[in-house]
Amino acid sequence: MVGRYSQKYPELSHQLKNMMDGVFLKDWDSSLPLFSPNEGSISTRDASGKAMNAVAAALPGFIGGSADLAGSNRTTLKGLGDFGFVDNQGRNIHFGVREHAMAAMVNGIALHGGLIPFGATFFNFSDYMRPSLRLAALMGVHSIFVFTHDSIGLGQDGPTHQPIEHLTSLRAMPGLTVFRPADANETAVAWRVAVGLLGPVALVLTRQALPVLDPKQYSVRTGVAKGAYVLINEPDPDLILVATGSEVQLALEAAQTLAKSGIRARVVSMPSWELFAKQPAEYRDSVLPINIPTLAIEAGATLCWYKWVGRTGDIIGLDHFGASAPGEVVMEKLGFNVDNVLQRARKLLRQAKSSATAAA
Repeated sequence: MVGRYSQKYPELSHQLKNMMDGVFLKDWDSSLPLFSPNEGSISTRDASGKAMNAVAAALPGFIGGSADLAGSNRTTLKGLGDFGFVDNQGRNIHFGVREHAMAAMVNGIALHGGLIPFGATFFNFSDYMRPSLRLAALMGVHSIFVFTHDSIGLGQDGPTHQPIEHLTSLRAMPGLTVFRPADANETAVAWRVAVGLLGPVALVLTRQALPVLDPKQYSVRTGVAKGAYVLINEPDPDLILVATGSEVQLALEAAQTLAKSGIRARVVSMPSWELFAKQPAEYRDSVLPINIPTLAIEAGATLCWYKWVGRTGDIIGLDHFGASAPGEVVMEKLGFNVDNVLQRARKLLRQAKSSATAAA
């Protein structure tokens, strides 16, 4: 049967073989979007939607859907139809409000081979998916999970929908690669890396719009693939500001203000802890030297950040539940603002100087 099909449909047969073998067309990722700061702010969920449609156009095996939140997750593959009884060739799957079953189905599709499946929901609902997420990690299957509404920045839905411990929880899971990109360009590169990885991937994305990092100024394309990279590299820095997601912009703004008072701050974006941990020690030390005071900024639980900032570092995080208010108000009131970053940075520098004086 396979032989007859190959003779009758040679091009489709060749395409199917490539899909089953995991072979991509050369330069498949050339159509991934590149965003300019001139386009204004864009949420990483919107950037992800554009990247996903570029992936779908290049890779016929890319298929998936959302747990009844495709509009909010921005995961609709435009013009590619709905998979179901009427059309079994559509590439948008309507999983329904059943996150655990969705993740299990995504794993099953990945285990079959030939397809790159994804499932999507709000990040807070990853709790419902945990058994299937863990199985994906245990099996090492190429399942991609898209999580939007990544923090207290989502706003009025309040504490029931605002993730706190979820980043720490997923990062603690062996074999799962987690991305929390800082802007639209980091998101597009995260998708390129995610498609090429062998194991499961989680992309954690914002509802709120974020400024675009200029790819001409920052090494986004190469940096994201390494998990963390330097955005502002002051010579002989006094301290390091390291952040993920929407908080990277806070770090950049704070560094610019600190520079006006003569304080040299390096800024590091860290979209993927797992990829950064796999880099050679020389690279990790070049990005986050252990002898420089380090302040981490992330709108989530602080527990695991001590791995990167050390005992002498500091963390602006969130170890309690959020609140119901507009996203920008919640962020401001709970300490994710430039003034608080400046205060904590200066306090950290005073502590470091005091410790150095005491040691002398």
